[in-house]
Amino acid sequence: MQIFDYKSTDLSKQLAQEYGYDEFLIRRYLTFFGQEETIQLLEANERPLKTSILVNTLRISVDSLKSRLESKGIKLEKIPWIPNGFWVLEAPFSVGATTEYLLGHYYLQEAAAMLPAFVLDPKQNEVVIDMCAAPGGKTIQLAQLMENHGCILALEVDLRRTKALRSNLSRCGVKNAIIFRMSALDLTQLDVQADKILLDAPCTGEGVIRKDPTRKKSRGPPDIEFCSALQTKLIDVAVNCLKEGGILVYSTCSLAPEKNELVIDYVIKKHNLKVLPTEIEVGESALT
Repeated sequence: MQIFDYKSTDLSKQLAQEYGYDEFLIRRYLTFFGQEETIQLLEANERPLKTSILVNTLRISVDSLKSRLESKGIKLEKIPWIPNGFWVLEAPFSVGATTEYLLGHYYLQEAAAMLPAFVLDPKQNEVVIDMCAAPGGKTIQLAQLMENHGCILALEVDLRRTKALRSNLSRCGVKNAIIFRMSALDLTQLDVQADKILLDAPCTGEGVIRKDPTRKKSRGPPDIEFCSALQTKLIDVAVNCLKEGGILVYSTCSLAPEKNELVIDYVIKKHNLKVLPTEIEVGESALT
């Protein structure tokens, strides 16, 4: 797949130096988004990322947890696109060390990361595959939406991350998931046809710069090329394991069209799929 790069300009050099980016990324942003939106993006990436939690409705109701945390001096703000998601505005101590957290009453998860499983909208009687499951936030969310019924196949290739996945699912009371320590590329070996599949694909992560500023300079054309090739392989596998009429949600934490728009374009043309509306009023239209 072609990797897009563009000519260096005085503006791209200036912004790269001012905000501490590899100029390669700035050149691309300016071409994709224009000067005004690029500067807005760079400014947004300088703002601290707000902590957010997903209430685990397998363990406790939204209102009960909200009341318990607020009684401890934790101030919450509703995340508008998720019924059981909250931003933590203020906390007198770490929200990862509360009794409620240790009991699995909630899971620490970024607000944007709550969207893919919610969009997939799995039902209680369905077979669902989470192709890249660790550390488990999306698997836990899938289990909540299914009310611990049906079956989730949760795949993770890395042993250390598999242990974290198992720990998180256990803490949060997930009972309808089977963990497989295997590469998602080998999914067809399980000979399963799923009603729904979540592919939150590995990527270079330009979308998590607020959490990991090293990604301003640590990702370049070879990384994009590698991830794009891997993602097209993964999405091919996903389609082959999807029932006719099934639904696949593909998501990344990247801004690169080589890992988003072009992958979607590839799978639509190769497998004759169609794009469905999410009916969620958040985000912006894709690049064309």
